[in-house]
Amino acid sequence: MPIVRYGEWGRALLLFPTSHSDLWDNENFGLIGSIKHHIDAGKLSVFCVNTINNQTWADHGLAPREKARRQALYAGYIEDEVVPHIRRTLGDDSARLGVAGCSFGAFHAANSFFRRPDQFDTLIAMSGFYELFPYWLHGFSNDDVYFNNPMWYAPRTHGHARHLLDHSQIHLLSGQGAFEFPDKSRDFSRALGAAGIGHNLDLWGHDVPHDWPSWHKMLEHYVGQRIGW
Repeated sequence: MPIVRYGEWGRALLLFPTSHSDLWDNENFGLIGSIKHHIDAGKLSVFCVNTINNQTWADHGLAPREKARRQALYAGYIEDEVVPHIRRTLGDDSARLGVAGCSFGAFHAANSFFRRPDQFDTLIAMSGFYELFPYWLHGFSNDDVYFNNPMWYAPRTHGHARHLLDHSQIHLLSGQGAFEFPDKSRDFSRALGAAGIGHNLDLWGHDVPHDWPSWHKMLEHYVGQRIGW
């Protein structure tokens, strides 16, 4: 699958698209533009990829087992192809990257981050959900479900992976306005907190809806001021 890059210098940020979107939507809906001044200043390079949501969880004709299998293949593609490609581009085979996304993209960003903290050290998850919806699974579970369900596996991270999480930045953001679901972020925050995993839960106001202009402001604020790049 194709990858598009914005910027030639700086820290690398892997930016997932939203639910039915492709790698161009972050540009087409202005998210890249919201941080363009940071890209142009050499603060970061942004890499955008496609998702396969329409061939996994959004395909209501697929059995849950097949949806989960395809999700696992996609996660493996990010880990085994996309991240190594970005590292080669950077000239650093051990670089830990930033990862971000909005809505469904926040799920993929969090899943990538918590599956492989050796590959990522910063998470910016905006307006996300962190547990696979029951109506997608219909009671089905196996390893492909478990290890692609951050609410289930992330709080149980241990050993060296936990050490890496403890030296990472984890930011969960959500508005509280129209079509937002801040309880998804609250629930995941509680699970991480109960496990002693440090993170930042940042709930914006009731005037902040689930929409691109909100994510423009969130991403610019975090890239510009919060994450210290």
